[in-house]
Amino acid sequence: MKVKEKSEKILIITYMVIVGFLLLIMRLWQLQILQGKEYRKLSEANRLRIIAIPAPRGIIFDRNGIPLVKNSPYYYASLITKEFDKSKVDSVSKLLNIPAEEITEKINKNSPSPFVPIRLKEGLPFSEVAYIESRRSDFPGLIIETEVSREYIYGDVASHLIGYLGKLNPAQSKDLALKEIPPETFIGQWGVEMLFDKPLRGTLGKRVIEVDALGREIRLLQEKTPIKGRDITLSIDINLQKEAEKAFGERAGALVAIKPDTGEILGMISKPSFDPNLFAKGISYDKWMALIHDKKNPMLNRALQSQYPPGSVFKIVTAIAGLEEGVISPETRVDCRGGIDYGRWHFGCWRKHGHGVISLHRAIVESCDVFFYEVGRRLGIDKIYAYATSLGLGRKTGIELGRERQGLIPNTNWKLENKKHPWYLGETFNAAIGQGYVAVTPLQMAVMTSTIANGGNLYKPTLIKDAQPIISGKAKVRPETLEIIKKGLSGVVNESGGTGWAAKSQLTSIGGKTGTAQVVAIKRDSQSLPEKFRDHAWFVAFAPVEKPEIALSVFVEHGGHGGGTAASIAKRAIEGYMNSKNKKPEIISSLP
Repeated sequence: MKVKEKSEKILIITYMVIVGFLLLIMRLWQLQILQGKEYRKLSEANRLRIIAIPAPRGIIFDRNGIPLVKNSPYYYASLITKEFDKSKVDSVSKLLNIPAEEITEKINKNSPSPFVPIRLKEGLPFSEVAYIESRRSDFPGLIIETEVSREYIYGDVASHLIGYLGKLNPAQSKDLALKEIPPETFIGQWGVEMLFDKPLRGTLGKRVIEVDALGREIRLLQEKTPIKGRDITLSIDINLQKEAEKAFGERAGALVAIKPDTGEILGMISKPSFDPNLFAKGISYDKWMALIHDKKNPMLNRALQSQYPPGSVFKIVTAIAGLEEGVISPETRVDCRGGIDYGRWHFGCWRKHGHGVISLHRAIVESCDVFFYEVGRRLGIDKIYAYATSLGLGRKTGIELGRERQGLIPNTNWKLENKKHPWYLGETFNAAIGQGYVAVTPLQMAVMTSTIANGGNLYKPTLIKDAQPIISGKAKVRPETLEIIKKGLSGVVNESGGTGWAAKSQLTSIGGKTGTAQVVAIKRDSQSLPEKFRDHAWFVAFAPVEKPEIALSVFVEHGGHGGGTAASIAKRAIEGYMNSKNKKPEIISSLP
């Protein structure tokens, strides 16, 4: 009996061992066959680490080869949650000087993989990077990542044109064209940085390394070298930019300078501006809110996104239309006695006691309002409209730099459609001297001036040096008419009594036209009023008069008479450009 019981026990144990082995085999089969690929991936992920290598961004140069930006490293402290001991959150908090609650919140957020780094702190200085690296062995899973950021060498100079970098915003994250870009990558968000982001960005590289249990690198398994972004040479002249921005000082306004024979933008200023270096390291919420709520609108590109009455600069258009239509000639004379009366309305000249009997040339030189009231009366608004639009006003220039305002050149149809009233002669008087409904952008005024300087070709503005010129239109103006106008504009600056005397230069011959755009109806000197009620100041110019190489427009908000502030700014900008042409510029080295 005892033998039988013993045999049964042995048999039961044997069965148990066999079942155990069967269960073990089944489990091994499940792990290696059914779930083998999944666990192999986890094992590899635990052993291998893929590190993205940022591509150096292309450098942006001015037309003389001077770098406007340079690349700089941008460091992050990140955490791989699979390798991190959560009991050390407080210690990491002290190491990085950030709240422990913030670290815990980031760890607990859903992540696509426990091996994908979570960024804890950004924009670390190198001294802090070195300190963290020295403590990494105490905190497995804590790593330092590197991204490529920008340093804008000239700060806020040309910031509206050059632009800045920033991380993908929510809308861009959904853009299929940007789906291959890692979410934390800096991309162009404004200006040239945005316009040419793809060629500037380059191609990311990667390193595949094997790590131990503490996350320390054992060996390099694979490396793909990043491809540097393409360098871009802009058409702007940084010396012109610097000189003009110094001349602006704290005033608000805009300047646009163009190479008349190509349409290349030689300079573009919008004041006040902003420092793009604020964005290069990731702008804080408080600083961003301060920028967008600033009443001076530093983020507005006034050169193409604001429109204003052109004031007396528009007399150029009225003079061209009058000559082309034959309603006046260079010998036409008008008696200016300080203004004209129309019904119960009085339209005054800026010179209270009048200019006396005056011809076209002197009317341009001295900016006589009464002369151009008379030319406007003879022409009518529809003919003024035709010539203004043929010179590029009242329509977008096509520049690829952001949303551009169209401006407004009114005519009889526009008035009926938008105001439901007929056009009146008094409105023609106002339009003839650039007031009333007329509105233009500084960019449009620069294009118009360039068109007059080059003999009648409207070029599409370009930001790239030596780009193929694109003629977008041809002004319907005879060469002899343009010569009459250019002589008048030369007289504005260089003849006695000219309103643009402040632009006269010993370095080059300058021709131009002043403009004062009224903000409110006043009968006393606007300089005595609070700034917000003062007139706007305009000046357009080209140089040298004999063979123009630069044409520009200057607009100063509430700057008073255009012959003062705006003309002096134009002079400094032109001389800055001429100086660049006459001497070898200083080359500033840039980081790769």
